[in-house]
Amino acid sequence: MHTIITDKMVFGGNCLTKIEGKNVFVPFAIPGEKLDIEITETKKDFDTAQIKEIVEKSPYRIEPVCPYYKKCGGCNLMHIDYDYQVELRKTILQNCFERNQIEVSEIKVVKGSPLAYRARFQLHDGSLEEKKSNDKVFIKSCAVAEESINSYLQKTEPKDRPSGRSHLFGSKYSDPSFLITIPENKKTQVPQNKKLKHYIKPKYEGNIINPETMCTVNILGKKISFDVQGFFQSNLEVLEKSIEIITKNLSGKNVLDMYSGVGTFSVFLSECFEKVYLVEHNRAAIVFAEQNLAGKNHESYGISGAKWVKENSSSILNKIGNFDAAVIDPPRSGMEKEVLDFICKTKPPVLRVVSCDPATNARDIKVLLDNGYVLKELYLLDFYPQTSHIESLAFLELK
Repeated sequence: MHTIITDKMVFGGNCLTKIEGKNVFVPFAIPGEKLDIEITETKKDFDTAQIKEIVEKSPYRIEPVCPYYKKCGGCNLMHIDYDYQVELRKTILQNCFERNQIEVSEIKVVKGSPLAYRARFQLHDGSLEEKKSNDKVFIKSCAVAEESINSYLQKTEPKDRPSGRSHLFGSKYSDPSFLITIPENKKTQVPQNKKLKHYIKPKYEGNIINPETMCTVNILGKKISFDVQGFFQSNLEVLEKSIEIITKNLSGKNVLDMYSGVGTFSVFLSECFEKVYLVEHNRAAIVFAEQNLAGKNHESYGISGAKWVKENSSSILNKIGNFDAAVIDPPRSGMEKEVLDFICKTKPPVLRVVSCDPATNARDIKVLLDNGYVLKELYLLDFYPQTSHIESLAFLELK
């Protein structure tokens, strides 16, 4: 047993301390707390510990509102006052940038409701899974879920939920307001004694849109459709606010939407520019993008960013000269090297860079700053309250 005082919170939501010079990570702690801890895992460079007793608690420590907290693998900051959570996430984001020698004078915050915000879930045999475990946690409600998700959870028992992996999407923004699907390639069974309302076993037909697994959301007055089994943002309130900020003061002839997904940003960029160019490696998503941008002047490419740079970018630039702006929303791993090199070489004058990983975002932006760009604004997009997950948005312009 060790008695320690926690230092800062780090990416991932653990607090840092040191014992005999070695880093120790403490989950479910808050900076500045005095704790009795026990080492649970030892690695070469660090240890992990668990709290045995809170000796002196932080003034920001609160009682979690969810009975499943610490059991399921979802939320990990629900023991912290929400406003202080935001400050901690801002600090983690700033630290990532400062480690890359990027000075940040201000981080603006885009946020919504701290509870009842999440529209998208995955269940495994009708349950959630524990963190770093396949153990199941059967829940009857979720404090961060939207109402239609909770309605389903409250009304169904384990035997009435499909086995295997299932996808749920439900929101006051969506039509239908709730949908549950199961991948065709998984061995699943539908309970025979009760027909599940909204239950659908999809049939895939290549890259053809399957209306049975399609959901449509109304975002800022625009209808955007996607497959429930693909990716779409879970917090639609913050998505609306983010789109308004991403597209503000943008205009021109041609814009690049790199890693476009189903064209969520492009739907709104098409009102600011004469033509939108979309690049997305997931061809199923591009099929939806085509539907979402019907009637808009656009070109879409269902290939990786690296392949688009190699095979298509030159011919496009020969026609248009250059892009007036680029919106870039890469995966967690960050921009492909070819995409980053392309941006540095062609230098669209205005960039909006969205990221779901502050470390790779800071890494990529450092390269852009070294190649003539200036960081004008940095936002924390607080899509996932009660968790340590951080999404960010950077505004960059040429010097």
